Amino acid sequence: MTNILMMMIFVSILAFFLILAALLWGIKTKQFDDDYKFIILNDGEDALNDAIKLEKRKKEALAKKKEFKNSEEK
Repeated sequence: MTNILMMMIFVSILAFFLILAALLWGIKTKQFDDDYKFIILNDGEDALNDAIKLEKRKKEALAKKKEFKNSEEK
């Protein structure tokens, strides 16, 4: 009976340290960092329109940059 109890305690402690190691590894490698969280803001339509305009400007700037690189290669 005591042998089984000691084995269960050992296995439980081993499992605890394995889980702790996995958690610390996840924290160290930034697995739990979420820079782009989905946050519901109550800013209204103006903020959404500004975000859409900003995305359009980014796409246009990237397209111009790509076009400029293509023209330099020729």
